[in-house]
Amino acid sequence: MTARVTLVVATQNRRDELERSLAHHDGPVILVDNGSTDGTAAFVRRRFPHVDVVELGRNLGAPARNVGVRRATTPYVAFADDDSWWASGALDKAADSLDAHPRLAVLAARVFVGPEERLDPICAEMARSPLPAEADLPGPSILGFLACGAVVRREAYLAAGGFDDVVFFFGEEERLALDLAAAGWGLAYVSDVVAHHHPSAPRDLRGRQVLASRNAVLTAVMRRPWPVVARMVMTTVLRGPVGRQALRDALRRLPGALARRRALSHPVESARRLLEQS
Repeated sequence: MTARVTLVVATQNRRDELERSLAHHDGPVILVDNGSTDGTAAFVRRRFPHVDVVELGRNLGAPARNVGVRRATTPYVAFADDDSWWASGALDKAADSLDAHPRLAVLAARVFVGPEERLDPICAEMARSPLPAEADLPGPSILGFLACGAVVRREAYLAAGGFDDVVFFFGEEERLALDLAAAGWGLAYVSDVVAHHHPSAPRDLRGRQVLASRNAVLTAVMRRPWPVVARMVMTTVLRGPVGRQALRDALRRLPGALARRRALSHPVESARRLLEQS
């Protein structure tokens, strides 16, 4: 059967994790290397010759995935991190669902975490989404997803601009999800499509907390009403040193966020507020 899904993996200096995860991937795989210095590209070419390796020479963050999506020739693209992989047969199921639901732009899978196979808490939230059910979607409607557990419709992803360099990395999914919904595409959680994620030890836990807060503010600046942005800034300030650092970092990226500011349609903003209230 002709491949319908290309797997795109963005990585930086995670050669050991890739040795484990790439062995699980079937079908076409594109590895986008964000300027690794540990010999990742040469190692993958030697150990996994079927993988198409793209060396960027520098760190583009989450937008590195855009390079892989543009390079893909299949109608659908699945993402994986260097420490995650898809269950056997999962991508065929995902492609079948995308074939059957032409408005579906993002299929969010059920993600099991670690050797103990814990359900990722975000999946539990998506499963009980308060958004109204939509008859032309294969599962609960959502306005967010985990990139390492998502399969996207390539044309929709590219039309929405993919991931952006304002957010750069961590929490990059939210702005894309909002823009896809605003363009009329559907996003759904489909629990019978499964991915596995065995997270590496965090390199910098405090840094990730700062990134999460910074990027939530930047995404709000790009898409949410100003009163929502103001409340988020105040909430971030109250988080103490982490919040204050996040706001200082956000200020450096504020011109880019303002340049890309575009108000959401009323239905999408209302849906986002419903999620915040649930």
